[in-house]
Amino acid sequence: MRLIRLLKNDLAREAGEWVEEGVISEPQAELICGRYGVDYHQAKNRSFGYNVLVGLGYLFIGLAIITLLGANWDEIPRALRMWGLIAITLTTQGFALQHYRAGDYSAGVGLFLLGNLFFGASIILIAQIYHLGEHMPDGVFWWALGCLPFALLTKNPWLALQANLLAAIWFFMQISYGFYPALFPLFILASVYVLRHGRQSIVLLLVVLGSIGFWVEYSLAALWRDADQFFLFDLHAENLAVAVALFILLFAFSQWLRLRPASDAKDYAAVISVWCLRFTLITLLVLSFAAPWRQLLEADWNHLLSMWLVIVLLSAAALWLATRAGGRLSSALLLGAFAVVLLAVTVSGDPEHAIFFQVVTNFALIGSGVWLIVRGIQGGISHYFFLGVASILVTALLRYFDLIGDYVGGALIFTLFAVLLLGAARYWKRHQAKEGAA
Repeated sequence: MRLIRLLKNDLAREAGEWVEEGVISEPQAELICGRYGVDYHQAKNRSFGYNVLVGLGYLFIGLAIITLLGANWDEIPRALRMWGLIAITLTTQGFALQHYRAGDYSAGVGLFLLGNLFFGASIILIAQIYHLGEHMPDGVFWWALGCLPFALLTKNPWLALQANLLAAIWFFMQISYGFYPALFPLFILASVYVLRHGRQSIVLLLVVLGSIGFWVEYSLAALWRDADQFFLFDLHAENLAVAVALFILLFAFSQWLRLRPASDAKDYAAVISVWCLRFTLITLLVLSFAAPWRQLLEADWNHLLSMWLVIVLLSAAALWLATRAGGRLSSALLLGAFAVVLLAVTVSGDPEHAIFFQVVTNFALIGSGVWLIVRGIQGGISHYFFLGVASILVTALLRYFDLIGDYVGGALIFTLFAVLLLGAARYWKRHQAKEGAA
């Protein structure tokens, strides 16, 4: 999948410079940008820096007002404090709505963000005035919930991001107090709605995916808890297995998403596939040591039946999506390899077998690096090529500090790496020669 989709706004600005230099005509620039679903004229005049400066300006206005109120808080009568906070919040949101309806969307969204900030400050300060509520996460929840209608009304990703991040803070606060955040999916669904119907936002996409992952994992942790309550790091070995199945499902979803006709869907698919690839390599790097395997082999695995049930459901969904995308073989191979390794770990239970799993993981890591190098050369994708080279080099460095076997074995491993890299260089040269001859 071409990662240039993630740089399409930069491509539009570059195309504008080509037009000015006479390299291409303006209709050609429009065709190039249209290929990646970006408006040439709009992207060329787009100023991300301007929006950032305006947003930060509104943020500091809010902080200045809150600081000023805090400095004179005790001198202000109680009723005036409460009604003043309410008036500031309503006035700011009213101005935001007026600007938004007038077509000044940037100013409207900035004022909505500022109004939401005042809303949160009002909740905290009014609760302090009247000593309301002893459960601190409740205030954050109502703050996040108050931001949600404006995100849905405007379908703006920044407002949805604000609500989702506040909901995530509430999520972790609830868990740290030993309570289950049952309404967290409400914020996820709202963000998905904004992603579907609003402007493209890679940041919101990543936050939504992370939120779904945490919600699934902690829902299972609540199901598998040993006591009446569960806490922030009360996770089990089964959670790791479910996380791997979730990423395989996510990979299959990206393959299905890239076939959608919408340009935003293709961009989202590129982002998801890249992060799935990075997760795979990082996981393999961590598991290239014996210690993680030893801990997994020593784990209790007290919830095998429910774990396998969840994994089967996730795998079925992944295979269905992969079949729709025409990539059933790759997903089936990933799921098959994962199931075999997981079954071997749960059946073995012997920490002495960790060395065997470590060796297999290192070979899988090397194989992944070689595959990325070949894929990068064949497809002309530099990201894959350099990621594959980096995988092999990092593996070599890790094995230098943690040799598998004796020094002779280490020397053999390094020799293998040298052969792989030199072979990749030879393959690249041959591939370029074929392209030149064609």
